[in-house]
Amino acid sequence: MSKETTSIKAPAKKRGGRSARRRSREFALQGVYQWLISHTDPVEIDAAALEAEDFDKADAEFYRSLLHGVIDDFVATEDAYKPFVGRDVTTLSPIERGILLIGTYELKNTATPYRVVINEAVELAKSFGGTDGFRYVNGVLDKLVSKLRPYEASGSKDAR
Repeated sequence: MSKETTSIKAPAKKRGGRSARRRSREFALQGVYQWLISHTDPVEIDAAALEAEDFDKADAEFYRSLLHGVIDDFVATEDAYKPFVGRDVTTLSPIERGILLIGTYELKNTATPYRVVINEAVELAKSFGGTDGFRYVNGVLDKLVSKLRPYEASGSKDAR
């Protein structure tokens, strides 16, 4: 029995363990990518993720909140980071676009410290994106923080 080409595969294993949230972000990125490329129904994306190897080690609730949050609030999420991209967002690679969507959604809708959000986005870009995509993702999200969380960004540099 063969799997469809759009099924979600487990992220490549790396040295050391990855947290459940990191795994959730990886699966969410794969789902957002699939949605951007093929407009696959989110229910089908969820079903494939549930069957994927190592999904049981992910935080399923966090995965669903990211995937469905990005898809449900796609326009507003994309509009939030768009001013910091410097070009039409449709010219971005689908991986970097997906990472920016997830990072932006997290900045807008969670209490996760912004440095953690940016670091996790950079790690996703290093694992799944192009050679220097992580630098681009870092720059866009860093600028976005001052818009979405000015209270956190302004106080954190002095509070080390």
